[in-house]
Amino acid sequence: MSDGFQYLDILLFAGIAGFLIVRLWSVLGRRTGHERPRDSMLPRAPVETPPAPAADSVVALPPRGVAAPADAGGLARLKGADRSFDETAFLRGARAAFEIIVNAFAKGDTAALQPLLSESVYASFADAIRQRQAAHETLATNLISIKTVEIAGAEIEGETAFVTVKFVSDQTNVTRAGDGSVVDGSPDHVVEKTDLWTFARAVRARDPNWTLAATHSA
Repeated sequence: MSDGFQYLDILLFAGIAGFLIVRLWSVLGRRTGHERPRDSMLPRAPVETPPAPAADSVVALPPRGVAAPADAGGLARLKGADRSFDETAFLRGARAAFEIIVNAFAKGDTAALQPLLSESVYASFADAIRQRQAAHETLATNLISIKTVEIAGAEIEGETAFVTVKFVSDQTNVTRAGDGSVVDGSPDHVVEKTDLWTFARAVRARDPNWTLAATHSA
């Protein structure tokens, strides 16, 4: 009889442990709030990204020009098209994506970058990394603090939503040659940078992930 109770206890504890694991995974996985079950901005695997905006998509790492911020009035249209959109959760995910992308670019980690970027943005980042490696140069970025993370505007174009986020951060950047000499920047000079990053997602897609479609450093 006692063996039966012990068996039931084991099943009970196993069920509780399984529930806690699922809950922990769901909390840690949340980044954007765009879909209640799985609202991560950071894909767990590469996904097909929506098309970039009609205007020229520009990458700031490395700089390639200007990507205009989305129309601020579009935020209401976005919320109307996607009622699960949550600003707070989205900005939390955008902040995490910003940190990962900035650090991965500096390290030349294309594997970390690819799932987070649109095809055109990834191509530009990867090309800059290849050029840096070919020159035997290294880039060290220290993201000291992120002061501001706020939505600068949003728009719906066809079935695709675009949200532009303004990041204000303090960071140091230094590029070194193969012999360790400084080519550009300084490890001791803190610079305040303002970046405008536009994230894109197909509104009706079942996958909740957003990808970086364009960036511009003000």
